[in-house]
Amino acid sequence: MDFKPLGATKQARSVKRALPEAGYWKRFQSPVLVKEYGMVTSLEFSPIKPHDLVVTASLRLQIYNGRTNQLKKAITRFNSPAHSGSFRSDGKLIVAGDDSNLVQVFDANSRAILRTFKGHSDPVHITRFLPNKTHVFSGSDDKTVRVWDIPSQSAVNSFDVHTDYVRSGCVFASNPNLVASGSYDHTVKIWDLRANACVTSIDTGAPVEDVLVFPGGGIVAAASGPNVHLYDTLMGGKYLTTMGNHEKTVTSLCMDSGGGRLLAGSLDHHVKVYDVQNFKMVYNISYPAPVLSVALSPDNTMLAVGMTSGVFSLRKRTVGVKEQAADAAAQQVKRMPRAGTTAFFLRGSANKGADDDLRVEQKRRKGLADYDQFLRKFEYARALDAVLSNNRTGLTVVSLLQELVHRDGLSTALAGRDELSLDPIVRFVAKFIDTPRYTAVLIRVTEVLLDIYGDLLQKSVDIAGHLAKLRIKVRAELSLQEGLTRLLGSMEMLMSACEISHTKPAASASGEQDVAAA
Repeated sequence: MDFKPLGATKQARSVKRALPEAGYWKRFQSPVLVKEYGMVTSLEFSPIKPHDLVVTASLRLQIYNGRTNQLKKAITRFNSPAHSGSFRSDGKLIVAGDDSNLVQVFDANSRAILRTFKGHSDPVHITRFLPNKTHVFSGSDDKTVRVWDIPSQSAVNSFDVHTDYVRSGCVFASNPNLVASGSYDHTVKIWDLRANACVTSIDTGAPVEDVLVFPGGGIVAAASGPNVHLYDTLMGGKYLTTMGNHEKTVTSLCMDSGGGRLLAGSLDHHVKVYDVQNFKMVYNISYPAPVLSVALSPDNTMLAVGMTSGVFSLRKRTVGVKEQAADAAAQQVKRMPRAGTTAFFLRGSANKGADDDLRVEQKRRKGLADYDQFLRKFEYARALDAVLSNNRTGLTVVSLLQELVHRDGLSTALAGRDELSLDPIVRFVAKFIDTPRYTAVLIRVTEVLLDIYGDLLQKSVDIAGHLAKLRIKVRAELSLQEGLTRLLGSMEMLMSACEISHTKPAASASGEQDVAAA
């Protein structure tokens, strides 16, 4: 066990109080403590606003909303403990490994499993997306490092130089062909995917718990034992310095978005902040349990820390008015297009707003149907053709015909037609003539057709067939009406007889009463 002199602890406390930078980190206030289902082994913020947080704990990945801090989604499709949930650069996909030797890619919205990579023979503890968005980097307890191709679902690189568990790794944002891995064999190795070989090997002297590449890729930080070692990759892994302010093993590293501060979490319950210019500690935050993971949001407003107790802490920094104004001005200057250009007039049209913004639904005005447009232009024949040609309901067609009758335009719509344009009209009339709701209008249409075309309708075989069907339906309807008329007459006779039979007994009874009275 490592012990730290009491003087060093007092020195750290004095640094915390004395440095003017302490005011910045003190603004990370009101920590929200969330209990998970197991030890929180990994935390990562989405690169895309509102910077959702993915928490890896036990058999699930929990995604929390970056604005409301509420649980947004939970990915529970694991049969064994999950590890290293990580977002892709566009925030649409999440990759994670597990103790069942699998590497899985999930859709961040639907939580569906998009890809499953099989090849490792032991638990996978580290997964990351490469900058090209189509490759995934993984490290496993089987001592191998692999790079997977998402479209083909196969391994494109495999490295087996490590002699112990691979528990950490990272990608070079400035060079998509380089990845770094940290192992319990006390080494950090940098791999060139083009050469499929190790180009740099660094001995840290202790098991490596985490690896971090500085912006630009010139410096690699390795969490090894209670220390954070820095190495120059441009000089072949030359040792630079060590930051050894922790009492126990350092488990996690992260940097702020500007690359000026390095945060290190440790099993000694502390997260320490280092200035990368002079490699000195500038602030210290204590937690109630050993720290396993640390993450800082890309906008430097949220600090998440996961602990062995199954709890993760989320602190938010209050942003001052001046800082907000400065950021807004910087973004405005950066994004404002030149006046007079097309982009200038279209600025803001692509803004989708935040997830928790109040959205006003824009109701699109429904345009007129094609037949209504023809009616407005008094093109009655084209309106009738349009309503018959698009498989519209019978009610719609009859309503148009009724409108033509009201406008006194039915004859105009039906006149001047050839066999092809008459066929759908006659077919419709023959089909719906016996529908009570449509009968009156269709009889009027039939009369106009017979007045205009007369015997010419019989010269077309198709139209003659429709007229034969129409004749059959009309005769059947007339026969039905005759039967109903006879039935109605019989019922009237029966009702009259019943009324007479009821009135006679009453009249005879009244006559008997009169006789008795006399």
